[in-house]
Amino acid sequence: MNSIVATPPRAIVRRTTGSSHGPITRLMSPGDLGQLCKPFVFLDLFEFNAKGMPRGFGMHPHSGIATLTYMIEGEVVYEDTTGKSGTLPSGGMEWMQAGNGVWHDARPVGGSPIRGFQLWVALPPDQENAPAHSEYLAPAEIPRQGPALVMLGEYGAARSSIAAPPGMNYLAVQLKDKERWRYTPPAGHDVAWLAVNSGSLDAGEDVNAGEMVIFQESAAAIDIVAQGATSFVLGSAVKHPHDLVTGYYSVHTSEAALEQGESEIRRIGVQLKQQGRLA
Repeated sequence: MNSIVATPPRAIVRRTTGSSHGPITRLMSPGDLGQLCKPFVFLDLFEFNAKGMPRGFGMHPHSGIATLTYMIEGEVVYEDTTGKSGTLPSGGMEWMQAGNGVWHDARPVGGSPIRGFQLWVALPPDQENAPAHSEYLAPAEIPRQGPALVMLGEYGAARSSIAAPPGMNYLAVQLKDKERWRYTPPAGHDVAWLAVNSGSLDAGEDVNAGEMVIFQESAAAIDIVAQGATSFVLGSAVKHPHDLVTGYYSVHTSEAALEQGESEIRRIGVQLKQQGRLA
């Protein structure tokens, strides 16, 4: 008689509640958990209103990375030095591929609460100093597969329109109480993590709102059971094989690439000051 061997759950190897600075909780940065999760190197969970943070994020620069801002609740007006501006609604997302250097800003609309995640993705050498470009997607433009919005990569029949570097998925998932969901990563996606913004779930261990967990490097699936209505983001990827060389707003693969990016940031900053757009 053949015996059936149960597949062990993909173990959680690290967890964090991050560090809070006013309305922003930093769950991951390049100097800590970003080393385990690269190409995902930075994750903020933000929650504020117009009274508490009237200027929003303020005009600030990046180079060497892409940022993805996902608006869970509220609206912000945005502008960036690629020439784009507009309003990002609740449920929408911004993909800012900073490349060689860009500045951008986002400010709350009205007095509505603002909640969301900002993720940084380390770019490969052939893209880290390329020209900056940005894309802004309304909620209806983000494809869905079951309970998951596919912001980067592909899952099931859903494929993101964002031309991100290959080998990574980034999903926003909503589950009902006691709903079960299995995430089977694509081949080679040994890096995997998730961060809960509301509710709690069982992923082999309990994970509560405000927590981020990192799974062991493996090809195994991740099984999740919601404990109450729960929403979270999940990333999986082929591991970024390069060093993380960091500046204040930048992450590159070498000192030379960092210097090139920071030089472009300074050049754009001078222009913004001359235009009166930067204090």
